[in-house]
Amino acid sequence: MPLAIGSRLGPYEILAPIGAGGMGEVYKARDTRLDRTVAVKVLPQHLSAAPEIRQRFEREAKTISQFSHSHICALYDVGREGEAEYLVMEYLEGETLSERLAKGPLPVDQVLRYGVEIADALDKAHRQGIVHRDLKPGNVMITKSGVKLLDFGLAKAMAQPVQQSGMTALPTVMGSGQNLTQEGTILGTFQYMAPEQLEGREADGRTDIFAFGCLLYEMATGKKAFSGGTQASLISAILRDDPQPISQIAPMAPPGLDRLVKRCLAKDPEDRWQNAADLGSELRWIAESRSQTGIAAPVAARGRKRSWAAWAAAIALGALGFTAGRFLRPVPDAAVTRSSIDLPPQMELDRWSSVALSPDGMMLALSATGSDGKRGIWVRRMDGFKVQPLAGTEGAVNPFWSPDSRSIGFFADRKLKRVPVGGGPVLSVCDAQDGRGGTWSDEDVIVFAPSPFTGLSKVAASGGAAQVLTRVEHAGGTHRLPWFLPGGKRLLYFSGAQTSDPNQESAIMGLDLATGKSTLVARENSEGRFVRPGYLAFVREGNLILQPFDPSSLKVTGTPIPVAEGVAFEAFRWIGNFTFSNTGRLVFQSSEAIRRSRLTWFDLDGKELGQIGEAASFFTVALSPDAQRVVATVLGSHNARPEVRLYDLERGVGSRFTFGEQGANFPIWSPDGREIAYGDAGSGIRVKPADGGSEGRLVLQQRTNIWPLGWSPDGKRMLLRIQDPNGGGVDLSDFPLDGESKPRRLFATDPSEFVNGAISPDGKWLMYVSNETGRQEIYIVPYPGLGERRQVSTSGGTGGRWLGDRAILYVQPSDGKFLAVDFDERGDSLRMGAPRSVFGNKVPPRGVFDVTRDGKRILIAVPVEDSSSAQIRFVSDWRPELRSK
Repeated sequence: MPLAIGSRLGPYEILAPIGAGGMGEVYKARDTRLDRTVAVKVLPQHLSAAPEIRQRFEREAKTISQFSHSHICALYDVGREGEAEYLVMEYLEGETLSERLAKGPLPVDQVLRYGVEIADALDKAHRQGIVHRDLKPGNVMITKSGVKLLDFGLAKAMAQPVQQSGMTALPTVMGSGQNLTQEGTILGTFQYMAPEQLEGREADGRTDIFAFGCLLYEMATGKKAFSGGTQASLISAILRDDPQPISQIAPMAPPGLDRLVKRCLAKDPEDRWQNAADLGSELRWIAESRSQTGIAAPVAARGRKRSWAAWAAAIALGALGFTAGRFLRPVPDAAVTRSSIDLPPQMELDRWSSVALSPDGMMLALSATGSDGKRGIWVRRMDGFKVQPLAGTEGAVNPFWSPDSRSIGFFADRKLKRVPVGGGPVLSVCDAQDGRGGTWSDEDVIVFAPSPFTGLSKVAASGGAAQVLTRVEHAGGTHRLPWFLPGGKRLLYFSGAQTSDPNQESAIMGLDLATGKSTLVARENSEGRFVRPGYLAFVREGNLILQPFDPSSLKVTGTPIPVAEGVAFEAFRWIGNFTFSNTGRLVFQSSEAIRRSRLTWFDLDGKELGQIGEAASFFTVALSPDAQRVVATVLGSHNARPEVRLYDLERGVGSRFTFGEQGANFPIWSPDGREIAYGDAGSGIRVKPADGGSEGRLVLQQRTNIWPLGWSPDGKRMLLRIQDPNGGGVDLSDFPLDGESKPRRLFATDPSEFVNGAISPDGKWLMYVSNETGRQEIYIVPYPGLGERRQVSTSGGTGGRWLGDRAILYVQPSDGKFLAVDFDERGDSLRMGAPRSVFGNKVPPRGVFDVTRDGKRILIAVPVEDSSSAQIRFVSDWRPELRSK
């Protein structure tokens, strides 16, 4: 029965209840003799009813009260009031580790700090012959001074000796979080029990070490090391299974922590750490190594010595300042340390905003496509070797960091999202149709560009409705790439337009969030970022420039100074691929880093038939109707806009087809092969003779992103992909080429972003790709009059192409293989066949492709093996060199 406030247990006055559990009720109380606040735990009657149990408990309590440790909750007194047995303990303010884990995993520095403290407490107790036996998050209190272990050693003292061995003594029902330290049962809480406990064998200090491994795992990942839907499956997991490696859930965790925890969780006690002292020393070594950017710091490891070779390796890495992917190539410099990093094989960085250093300079986030063809966020520690994918970021672009370096914001699935780098769930913050950059303030506010042609918006980082901050004034105008200034009251952003209108100049602007007023900072054709202690960073003619800048007045002063040359810059998006930390580190992608490919013929069985011409960076390819020529978008250098080139496949030579356009892209052939249509950013759709004899004509003027996808066989219509200037996504439209009609939106609903489409060779069907179901799939529908649509792909599909008149070829994203689906017309309906393998069931080279009209050959832009998309440069500290200039 709960105690009344104001009642007494001996000299202890009850002030308030604190909590209750299987081991009794806990109250805040006042020691009337010493006038101090204490915690009083009243034990359940069944644990103290038998005289022999009570005597055993009192002996154990006396032993525990005799030693003192800063991370063990002190036991002050043991008492009995009537039939009530109670303990008097140190009163602690804080939260239990269990309560903290309900919010997600802990930062790595806290995992290591608390781990060291717990290991020290275990070592102190084990040396005095006391084993906890019920180490779990609920028995760890987090206070301002560190952690405190609760109920140390009392589980054994208060429990009836087990009369049965093995699992027959286990209860038949286990509720979530239920404490199973009951009379006649095995001691401990299931998910933290060592195999020897489950099997009824004798427990010792190594039993606590197993539970400690479970604690470390859960602190680092936010997930329990072992789980099961039933009691039996949980027991089986503990006895037989190994948990998923920490590095796969929390890529930012130190590699040494994975190894340490794995050894803690060994099934055989002989294979575990044999004492908590060595375990604590190892944790200290990991923590100190992290703090010194790859240098393994000395540790007082109770007699254990690091080998000379290990120290030599650590010193070498520290001298270079950066451990880089597979190879580290230092570039000598008198003022700063420079090096390069190669990405893992087959990984390809996004071409814009794909590198982001954490503010503390300890981690690098990369937006890239892995060897499996999937795009996402990858992270690597600056003191580590591995580049790890960040779970839940599939399809992500434009990563940016929280000010505390613990979370990453990004755009995916038409949402602004965030994810903790230490592991944890992904949070959808708000809608963002096609994000163009974000920035995160110290006040936990995110400002972002939700789409290419709208203004900026802001939203709480915890999620909610976004509030519009700025609006563009001209069609085709854009506000994007925001960057918070110190204090979070002002920010920088880029204002420009994808148009040839000379009145719409590009500029770096400053925005006062309180007044909503925008101020011109600099007339630059590049984004601007603030770099501590007071510089504006931007790209000019391939050089990364720093210019003194006052964030309070939003004015630049002094002389622009180059700090790096050959920096990758996407002129079409005004963005440079560079990133600074607050600690002086600089990472950027070289303008030489471009993935080159060579046009290669294959038959449908995957047999290579020959290569064509020199390697280039192909973005799109389109075969002429007679398969004698190909028109392609080529990206050239990072500092140039895309251009269209025309290749003679028989001679293997290419030539420029467009000159001076704002940004030419997505060229397609007319049905007779005499003309080529393409999108001219800022102007509209342009059609030119394939022989290049004239400048051609503008068939549709529109100052937003608009690209042709297909041309009907009769030459009278085009299929267009149009970006909504108001942020409504991307639509497919039908455009009659009669000189009078306007594009007609084909789908009245707004289900998704349409990413591709093509008209069948006979002009009767439209194939398109949409992600309205949450993933990209291939669909087919009658054209131009829309009727019943049918889904072609069954497990995701991209890159659809017509394979003759009655088959569709596409790529299955899960494995990158080519599949084809045949169909037959049955009156007004279709009969769809099952997907069949193409390319000999092999994975084709990852690259843009097209198919000949007869459906017998495939032309693929195959990446050149010696071509590097990485070439990431690292500068350990740019500040000394800047001072010298």
